Amino acid sequence: MLILGLHKTTLLDYPGHVAATLFTGGCNFRCPYCHNKDIVQIAKSLVPLSETELFSFLEKRRGILTGVCITGGEPTLHSDLPNLIQRIKSLGYLIKLDTNGTNPDMLESLICTNLIDYCAMDIKNAPEKYSVTVGAASNGSFLDLSAINKSIQLLIQQPTIAYEFRTTIVQELHSETDLQAICQWIAGAQAYFLQSYQDSAGVLQKGFHAHSAEILQSYVTLCRQYIPNTTLRGVYTGGQTD
Repeated sequence: MLILGLHKTTLLDYPGHVAATLFTGGCNFRCPYCHNKDIVQIAKSLVPLSETELFSFLEKRRGILTGVCITGGEPTLHSDLPNLIQRIKSLGYLIKLDTNGTNPDMLESLICTNLIDYCAMDIKNAPEKYSVTVGAASNGSFLDLSAINKSIQLLIQQPTIAYEFRTTIVQELHSETDLQAICQWIAGAQAYFLQSYQDSAGVLQKGFHAHSAEILQSYVTLCRQYIPNTTLRGVYTGGQTD
């Protein structure tokens, strides 16, 4: 398993748990607003973390941490992901998986074998704007959404684990019409989170901006007509941080 980063403690990445977050290298998307450029592109400057180092850390943190969040990049690109998760769970940790939903067969297997306890799936944009948003249209190709559709329906219909869908909102890429289309697409979802774009040194492509807190809150109001449990994550809105 190619592990290119480890946050040793987080109170944010796994809702309700004190967790560690590990970052797997590589991704099959090139979302231009992604803030994990080096991890997505597997930068030569990054030194991989060995599994020996990882498990030495997790052994020491038993009883302090309760969960491990596995993110990327895209973790499900790695065929040895189930084996890694099984080893982590044998230490008593709960597992949260972050995914873009492009490998529904692995996702289904992880759920059915009780290897994950929580899943956060990114919904990048409305279906008609997906290719542009994930960087596929830049080379003239268009993304087949069948795998993503399958993952959406899998999560909505399965009764086993808690899950969320989430969208990072970018001023240049997302409009009210897009949010309405997304909500119609994932109608019946257990939870939906809107996250504001945040610029950083590690972003894949510069030139993107966040919407105002007021516009983001209006999107939440719109989305709640379709998915009542819609929340704005990580944005201060004048007395209420959702």
